Amino acid sequence: MSEHDKPKAADDKSEVDESAVNDTSQVEGEVETAAEADEVLAGEQDAETLAAELEAARADAEKYRDQAVRAAAELENVRKRSQRDVESAKKFAIEKFATELLGVRDSLELGLKAAEDNAGDFDKLKEGMDMTHRMLASSMEKVGIEAINPQGETFNPEYHEAVSTQPTDELPANSVAAVMQKGYTLNGRVLRAAMVTVAKPADQG
Repeated sequence: MSEHDKPKAADDKSEVDESAVNDTSQVEGEVETAAEADEVLAGEQDAETLAAELEAARADAEKYRDQAVRAAAELENVRKRSQRDVESAKKFAIEKFATELLGVRDSLELGLKAAEDNAGDFDKLKEGMDMTHRMLASSMEKVGIEAINPQGETFNPEYHEAVSTQPTDELPANSVAAVMQKGYTLNGRVLRAAMVTVAKPADQG
């Protein structure tokens, strides 16, 4: 090989090296471009996913809002119905008892008329009064009103009101010797306590 040929070989090697560098750079560039494309594609997919999730969340929020509005409206309707029921109950709470009393009033009026037509006929008057009394007692029982007539029972301050005491050896101490006025309960609750005289030992008189 001549000396003239040696520089040419060096030049060829240089050209090969430059070509390899260029090819490597091109490959690296293509790799970077592909990676960027993947990143962009992944970003678009993430955006689409987020958009879908946002739309689903909005739909859920709208559904829950509608449910809340309906629940509030139903609650308001229940409140209004309850208020009407309470007002109606206040107005007509004694309707049943009042209906029962109409018959009692009719009986009283008939008794008074009979007394006027049969002046001096006390038997007829007493018969009418007895019938009216039975009607009234029945009407009261139907609505839960019961009489307190504690003659001979032990004095109970929850149901009896002592108006006086009576010394006696015939009755146990602290028992009801006499009922001055009957009491009444409504479904077990005291409407009026019975007014009574309470027995006490005679030696304490």
